[in-house]
Amino acid sequence: GIQRIAEGLESNRQATPRQLVEAMVGSVHRFVGNAEQSDDLTMLAIRYTPKAEVTILHDKVVLANDVKQVRQLNAFIKSVCDRLELPKAMAANIKLAVEEAVVNVMEYAYPTGIKGEVCVEALANGHRLKIVISDKGTPFDPTEAVRADTTLSAEDRPVGGLGILLVRELMDSINYERTDGRNVLTLRKEYSKPETKQP
Repeated sequence: GIQRIAEGLESNRQATPRQLVEAMVGSVHRFVGNAEQSDDLTMLAIRYTPKAEVTILHDKVVLANDVKQVRQLNAFIKSVCDRLELPKAMAANIKLAVEEAVVNVMEYAYPTGIKGEVCVEALANGHRLKIVISDKGTPFDPTEAVRADTTLSAEDRPVGGLGILLVRELMDSINYERTDGRNVLTLRKEYSKPETKQP
């Protein structure tokens, strides 16, 4: 019914269109239980960005696929967060999430010994920071990775999966696309504009 759809939309307002559709499909399956599906199920989700939104920050850095470049990456993210006047705790979380995602690309996107680049782009509109990480490496969708089971001990837990879990926890949304031969990972974080101080 319309009411349940509205509730599902409301509880997933920060989700990407893909995450929203997955959440709604899951909600339908939970609701019908073991009942046989009687009709097709089709959904389309679109993120609308009003034209009135103005980009107040747009910057990027291009790095080699070498973890020694992490210092340059961190300086870039610090500069972005400083210019947006983000709270220190939020800035630290963003830095950690971006570093985790970029280092993953540096270490695994390109075959061993092959030089490549990682482009990190930051865009902000006054209430949302978008970090776009792109590379021309091997196609890989980190959002499809099996979620790490943190209830298991370190000895019993399979290697990998913690990095993407950390990124998911620290950012509001994460989205992957393969576009024009590039892996494009987009991280988003909502923030509040700092209050204007009175003289």
